[in-house]
Amino acid sequence: MDLSESATVSSLGHRLPATSVISECLRVQAAVPANTPLQRFFGISPLGREAQPWYLGALGELEVARRLEGLGPGWFVLHSVPIGNGSSDLDHVVIGPAGVFTINTKHHRGQNVWVGAKRILVNGQRTDHLRNAAFEGSRTSKLLSGAAQMLVDVTPIIAVVGVRRMTVRERPPVVIVIRDTELVSWLRRHPTTLGPEQVRHIAGIAAQPAAWKREADAEKVDHAAFDRLRISIDRARQRRGLWIGAIVLSIPLAFIAASSALLGMIVSI
Repeated sequence: MDLSESATVSSLGHRLPATSVISECLRVQAAVPANTPLQRFFGISPLGREAQPWYLGALGELEVARRLEGLGPGWFVLHSVPIGNGSSDLDHVVIGPAGVFTINTKHHRGQNVWVGAKRILVNGQRTDHLRNAAFEGSRTSKLLSGAAQMLVDVTPIIAVVGVRRMTVRERPPVVIVIRDTELVSWLRRHPTTLGPEQVRHIAGIAAQPAAWKREADAEKVDHAAFDRLRISIDRARQRRGLWIGAIVLSIPLAFIAASSALLGMIVSI
């Protein structure tokens, strides 16, 4: 899924997944004191509360990016695309035979998602997911159409990651809402709307920061630092699991010991 050979070094095709959210996660996490040896011993997570939403968002984008690798030849994928003059970005932009798509990743692990024509509820709470995804799609269509000097239709997608249960009461008219596990198969089944030359042309333009009204990307993100944070969080979770397992195991053992002692006292009477 590499972009065309004409892409420059500043091409967004070189941008790694979740770059923007990882950058913000690390910025917020930098203010969190390191765990003490005692906290590490008991498996206390090193992740700060304010950094948690950014961390979970990064995990969601990384998971969707991993799945998009399965699209195969003829498809082009851009990740964490900076757009406009602010801090906004597009989680993923996919260009292929089925057309052009913006993918907004939502990490709702273990939660219940309800989808209606005009709203999405997460554990009963209303969200702005549909409005934001629709805006991303229309904005992308306008920018790419201007840069390519041709009409570029864009379909906005919300990819829901890790959801426990997703109920689709009524499908939204503009935005596609789908589980991340179904995303690649849905894209590959979608009817062909673009020829190979059109795909390469749009992909080459989309890879240039100027198409998104942005200067050449100069953001430097320490992805290795995020990997280290992720490893430390996983290790803390594993240690907590060991402690919980030890406590659960100790309960019946303590009960057996107490019962044996009580039985011994009764027999000796």
